[in-house]
Amino acid sequence: MIKKFFSLIFIYIAISSNSLSNENIIKDLKNGGKIIFIRHALAPGGGDPAGFRLDDCNTQRNLNKEGIKQSKKIGFFFYKNKIPIDRVLSSEWCRCQDTAKHAFKKYTTFTPLNSFFDESFRKNKDRQIVDLLNYLKAWKSEKNLILITHYVVILEIADKAVSSGEIVVMDKELNLIGSINEY
Repeated sequence: MIKKFFSLIFIYIAISSNSLSNENIIKDLKNGGKIIFIRHALAPGGGDPAGFRLDDCNTQRNLNKEGIKQSKKIGFFFYKNKIPIDRVLSSEWCRCQDTAKHAFKKYTTFTPLNSFFDESFRKNKDRQIVDLLNYLKAWKSEKNLILITHYVVILEIADKAVSSGEIVVMDKELNLIGSINEY
C-alpha cells in the first residue's frame, strides 16, 4: 500500500513537472526567435524500403492515420498557443512533407533536412550538416523557424534522441531549451 502511494506521488510530481516545463517552453516560443526541430509524425517501421525513391511517395515509409492525426495536433498546438512562425522548412521525404502539410499547410522543402540514415544517402551527411548550420547561422527573425526532419538530423544537431512528432526547441546558438511530446 505504501509502495503504491509513493508511486502515485512520483507520477503526480513527474506530470506536474512536465506540465510546468511545457509552460516555460511555450512562453519561450511565444517570445519568438527560436529554432524548432520537429521529427516527422508517426510513420510505422524504420528506415525506408529497399529501392525507395524521393520522387515517389508510394515507395517510401509514410504517415499512417495516427501520424496524420498527430501532425494536425502539432499544428493546433502552435495555433492555440499563438506561437509566431517565420518559416516552415521540410525534408524532401514524403513523411516530413506530409507532417508539414497537415500541421502548417505552407512549407518549403530544404535538402539539408533530408535523412542520411539510408546507406545511399549517408555520403551527403557532412555536406548537409554544414549547409544546415550555415543556414541557421544566417537566419534572422523575431519569429520562430520550424524544421521538419528526421531522427538522425535532430540527433546530429541537438544530440537528442526523439520520438515521432517530438518538438525540440533551441535558441539561435543551438542550445537546447527543451522538448515537447505532449500537445
